[in-house]
Amino acid sequence: MEAGVWDRLEQLLDFPVDFPIKVMGRRTDAFAREVIGCVLAHQPDFDPSGVEMRVSSGGAWLSLTVVVSAQSRAQLQALYEDLAGHPLVKVVL
Repeated sequence: MEAGVWDRLEQLLDFPVDFPIKVMGRRTDAFAREVIGCVLAHQPDFDPSGVEMRVSSGGAWLSLTVVVSAQSRAQLQALYEDLAGHPLVKVVL
């Protein structure tokens, strides 16, 4: 995300905030595990049981929706950047 988007987002949110992030990638055995591991690295008390998973109609793609308890813009931005840079992740929204 561009810096200006993060600035506007910070103005709209009151931290701490529960913030949903959708992560999409190929449906592989490692995808969900890797995404959850990345989230746990930024929020050690994250509960993976609340992760929503959806398989694409063709079965090739998987989307995960994780709701993180973001304490700051910096934490949210760092998580987003780590997810977006992960080789198994195609899209982060």
